Amino acid sequence: MNFIVGLGNPSEEYEKTRHNIGREILMTFAKTFKFPNFEYDKKINALLSEGKIGKEKITLILPDTYMNKSGVALKKLITSAKKAQKMVVVHDDLDFGIGDMKIVFGKKSAGHKGVESVIRAVRTKDFVRVKIGITPVTPKGKLKRVSGEEKVVKHVLGKFSPKEQVIMKKVSKKAVKALETAIKDGYLMAMNYFN
Repeated sequence: MNFIVGLGNPSEEYEKTRHNIGREILMTFAKTFKFPNFEYDKKINALLSEGKIGKEKITLILPDTYMNKSGVALKKLITSAKKAQKMVVVHDDLDFGIGDMKIVFGKKSAGHKGVESVIRAVRTKDFVRVKIGITPVTPKGKLKRVSGEEKVVKHVLGKFSPKEQVIMKKVSKKAVKALETAIKDGYLMAMNYFN
């Protein structure tokens, strides 16, 4: 994997919101592996940081567009199906409970506007995604689904509760390890180990 993309919204008001968990995880990844500070690249309208994990050269990408236009930043970078297959996109997912994470390859967007935008821009769904659950769960582990557009928007743009923050810290560490495994051993190994 040579490109890792963290989806979210760019301005300060969206920091630490559920919708920005992909972005937050990528920043944690950059810190963990001592990547240089992210720098703005105006040609693609994204923040970039380049570094190495082992012998692999990795480009970390934080689109500087709003979530539903995330793909705009990738159009000039991911120019072929072959490059798309070397890309991992990290994002929030309403179909999973808080604390859950799943690695998938070649799946449809399932209504996630950021992922839809990426699929349109790179003209394929054949890339790896790390989906991070953001839906509350009951004590028995059942999803407490959020329905109705207004409630969904409020939920995804809301911040994690203190209790949820503790859980998300653990998930974030797990996601960083999963990304490292995908880079070093391939995404199939990461799927076997983390799914």
